[in-house]
Amino acid sequence: MSLLIYGANGYTGELIARRAVDQALPAILGGRSAGAVEALAAELGRPFRVFSLDQPTAIDAALAGIKVVLNCAGPFSRTAAPLVDACLRTGAHYLDITGEIGVLEAMAARDGEARAAAITVLPGAGFDVVPSDCLAAHVKRRLPAATHLALAFRAGTRMSRGTAITSIENAHGGGMVRRAGALTPVPSGWRTRTVDFGDGPRKAITIPWGDVATAYHTTGIPNIEVYLALPTTMRIGLRLARWAGPLLKSGSLQRFLKTRVARGAPGPTATARAAGGSDLWAEARAETGALARARLRTAEPYELTSWTAVELASRALRGALPPGFQTPAGACGPDFVLQFPGTIREDIA
Repeated sequence: MSLLIYGANGYTGELIARRAVDQALPAILGGRSAGAVEALAAELGRPFRVFSLDQPTAIDAALAGIKVVLNCAGPFSRTAAPLVDACLRTGAHYLDITGEIGVLEAMAARDGEARAAAITVLPGAGFDVVPSDCLAAHVKRRLPAATHLALAFRAGTRMSRGTAITSIENAHGGGMVRRAGALTPVPSGWRTRTVDFGDGPRKAITIPWGDVATAYHTTGIPNIEVYLALPTTMRIGLRLARWAGPLLKSGSLQRFLKTRVARGAPGPTATARAAGGSDLWAEARAETGALARARLRTAEPYELTSWTAVELASRALRGALPPGFQTPAGACGPDFVLQFPGTIREDIA
């Protein structure tokens, strides 16, 4: 029984495919682009399957003999549902590397179906949302009575083309937080706070990051905000975006921005990934005012994604993940992220 890496020819998918081969997993490469998938499969000495996601019977045929599907093809708002549908029909476990709130919540809503089919459905198996999910679970473990959770991060490398295109498609949507257990829309760049990642105070601004969905399912904390550390000019631009929603949604502007992205480099170079890193911060707060804070230092986000996604896929192949909808820390515990190179956690309050 094999692992199918769908979208293996994309920037992040290729990193994951190479890591899977290095780890000697029984990987089959998949995707929609025949030439690119076949070329990578030939280089890595792995079999491949080419299929699109608009015909359920074709997907089911492509999943023959597959135990685990690892979806790396974004935007996941287009690819997750048809692949999960097929996994439910064929009995394959489903993982992906999305950070899209709508997709994460849609996967959570299929918990009952996944349990009935005895399969694992675990989205967010990459930088979105493994390190932040584990850090959230850690501060919740330290403060079980927590009612509020704030998460923040900064990453020093540029986006891949796929991540940038997903960001463009969602740019008009504004912000999102969790209030009293419910997802609550807020304006873009809604709130700013000061965060210390270990080298002094930095200004960070709220963003609609995947943990607004997943951290609630992992910790049960009903009030959640996620922040991204940005320079002043970028924070101002994010706030200005709240008045540009209709413009950002227009088809002509979307096409223009995506064309610009497509002309750029596919993602950070190997040198940039090796030199880069990411910093995360979490604060759990109880109604009494009690606090639990912690920081986490990890490898560069795309590099970390290749480690975490492959490890979770390996566990799924071994039958070591629980059935139903799962979050990374919910399935593997708060310390899961600590096993990967370059990861250091520090309690600060």
